[in-house]
Amino acid sequence: MTTTLIRNARLLDPATGLDETGDIAIADGKILALGQAPAGFAPAHTVDASGCWLLPGLVDLAVRLREPGHEHAGMLQSEMQAAVAGGVTSLVCPPDTDPVLDEQGLVEMLQFRAQKQHKARLFPMGALTLGLKGEILTEMAELTESGCVAFGQAEVPLRNTQTLARALAYANTYGFAVWLRPQEKDLGKGVAASGALATRMGLAGVPVAAETIALHTIFELIRGTQTRVHLCRLSSAAGVELLRRAKAEGLNVTADISIHSLLLTEDDIGYFDSSARLIPPLRHQRDRQALSAALADGTIDALVSDHTPVEEDAKVRPFAEAEPGASAVELLLSAAVRWSQQDGVPLTRALQTITSAPVAVLGGALGSLANELGRLQVDGAADLCLVNPKAQWHVDASTLYSQACTTPFAGSDLPAQVLRTWVAGEQVFCRPGTEGAAASEQSQAA
Repeated sequence: MTTTLIRNARLLDPATGLDETGDIAIADGKILALGQAPAGFAPAHTVDASGCWLLPGLVDLAVRLREPGHEHAGMLQSEMQAAVAGGVTSLVCPPDTDPVLDEQGLVEMLQFRAQKQHKARLFPMGALTLGLKGEILTEMAELTESGCVAFGQAEVPLRNTQTLARALAYANTYGFAVWLRPQEKDLGKGVAASGALATRMGLAGVPVAAETIALHTIFELIRGTQTRVHLCRLSSAAGVELLRRAKAEGLNVTADISIHSLLLTEDDIGYFDSSARLIPPLRHQRDRQALSAALADGTIDALVSDHTPVEEDAKVRPFAEAEPGASAVELLLSAAVRWSQQDGVPLTRALQTITSAPVAVLGGALGSLANELGRLQVDGAADLCLVNPKAQWHVDASTLYSQACTTPFAGSDLPAQVLRTWVAGEQVFCRPGTEGAAASEQSQAA
């Protein structure tokens, strides 16, 4: 295994409150020492990280890799490369691939192919029902043995409340987590947030009730079972208030929000800009403010990229006909920093939402890694990302690593940029042209 010494970095670990300038020594895939290298340590590689942040590798709870089944929009190789280019060292892949991740063999094959990439760690989510059809429950125990960390329906709402009740009861029996995006099956068929803008533009609206009705149903069903439920990509102020009450009541729920809902509003649709055709739809400024406040105070636990690469041909269409989704995994770190700067949120909290907080959401499903990922600690996994905090980089879709690189942030300038990424002590990404800023050199002892 490679031995590495990263010197003179600002070590930032939101999990422990660590914020100091120092060194990190890496050996055998683990962090050997923090602050100062041990006496006699002779690294094969040394990185001078002066002026840079060194963070735990980011953990993203919503990254679609588009494989199997959607290789035209993205491939495992390109999307895993995009992840590490954004400092993401662990990611959860939703089950809405083609075929759906509802069988052991499919999950194991995806993991095998991902491991061959030698990039980020992949944690698949299994389908809650066969084919995501909402009728027959999957063999959750078998899928867990294959590596699934949770079960969900992705963007396919369950049409039968009784099926959801059975799924929650079954999952609770075995201690599995169920991840749901709250959306009422009939009200959620529009393409933009209901309101004056959608009406003026002639777009079918998605009312806030599509989210709140689903949340009421979910909370009512889990009151008796205490099934662990993670709510994916809340989008409304009303939804936040219901979540706040559920947590105060003691329900076993967590939640996340996408970088799009955190930083953008319906106004960013502009003149029918299909890059802003997203699920859930971008909502009003008051919703964005409520989401920001809830993420800041911990009511919402984690920030996700909701990376969903869509090929250009599927986006160059009328807004209502364009395929929803955007490439975003490379923007996660910068989005968190921009949120911190824009809304006055402490940097430690902003970084926590993309490091230790997502790990806490995954919890015991990670096994022994639950105590290692998303933090800087001696004997912990050496999953790290080196960041230039002074960078202001221009989001140019043509320079993103994602194969389908449509994003509503295109043309924007974002703060902070990932320079290098390590997974289990191995460098898996180095941004071209940055070697002089944080140069890696063979040590004299090597």
